[in-house]
Order: sequence, then C-alpha cells, then structure tokens
Amino acid sequence: MPQLVTPSLAQADSFRTGMAEFAAEGRGGPTDTDTMLGRELREYGAGWHTDAGLLSFIESLRQAADPVIEPPNGWVHCSTFWWVDGPSYLASIRIRHRLTPQLEQTGGHIGYDVAPSARRQGHGTAMLAAALPKAAEFGITSALLTCAPDNTGSRKIIEANGGKLAEQRGGNLRFWVPTGG
Repeated sequence: MPQLVTPSLAQADSFRTGMAEFAAEGRGGPTDTDTMLGRELREYGAGWHTDAGLLSFIESLRQAADPVIEPPNGWVHCSTFWWVDGPSYLASIRIRHRLTPQLEQTGGHIGYDVAPSARRQGHGTAMLAAALPKAAEFGITSALLTCAPDNTGSRKIIEANGGKLAEQRGGNLRFWVPTGG
C-alpha cells in the first residue's frame, strides 16, 4: 500500500526511472523555470545516476526542511516526501512551512508531482490526503495550493481533499485546503 516516506536510497532505481519520465515530457528543460521539480532536475539530475549523487540530493532535501539551517534568501523551509509503494517511487510532495509573497501567487504551501506512469491511479489524491496532517504539524491550518486553470487533474486532487476555490490570480487558481490542524 502506498505511503509517504522520507526520501532514501530504498527507492533509488524507481526514482531515477520516474525522473527520466519527467525529463522525457520536458520537465527540467528551458521552459520549466518556475517549478521545484524543474530546478531539481537541472541542479541535481546529472548526479542521480550514482548513489553518491542521489544521496547528495537527498541531503539537500533534509537540509531544506531543517529549522536550524537558515534557508537561502527568498526561500522558506520545505519538507519533501516521496509517495512510494515498497521500492517503487510514484510521486513527490513538498510542504513549504510558510509563504512568501511569490509563493502566495504561485506554488502555495504544497506542491506535488506524480510520475507520468503513476498518473490517473488515485495517487495524487491519496498523497495529498496523507500530507495534510504533516502540514498541520508545521502549524498550517489551511494550506494554499495553486494550479493552472487547465490542469484538471490537479484541480480534482485538490477538490477531492476539501479544497475550496478562492480566486484566480496571476494566471493560477488558488485553493485553500483544511489540514485538520
């Protein structure tokens, strides 16, 4: 049964496969400049083929979540979890511990990416449901999630988890989702 886990080498091979699927659809390319996945592919993707390179990336995720380590200017603490089924990586979800003005426009508290081969199987909806209590642990009582107006899949995931459309701003739909906190 799929579950949220802290990233580790236990899913290394399937994580690499998932990232190759994302890259094949253009993620991390020159037009993917506003997404966390795109940044990760550009900055770390070349090293993922080795366990040492993947461990370096995983360590960067751990540091990004560590409240003792000050994030870079303009960034916030962010906890990343992988949605896995045993050794199979299916998706990633990121919980930003607070919002910046930029994140209020695009990105919100929570962002996620479901590997292309794992889409349309309910993983996004289940993963977000599992992540909402974790967001509550960070003091987020209502999480902001955004998506493009034409991203029907993401909109359905958000609404299935109680998301209420607040408005369309800056070219994105903005939803507030209760975390149970």
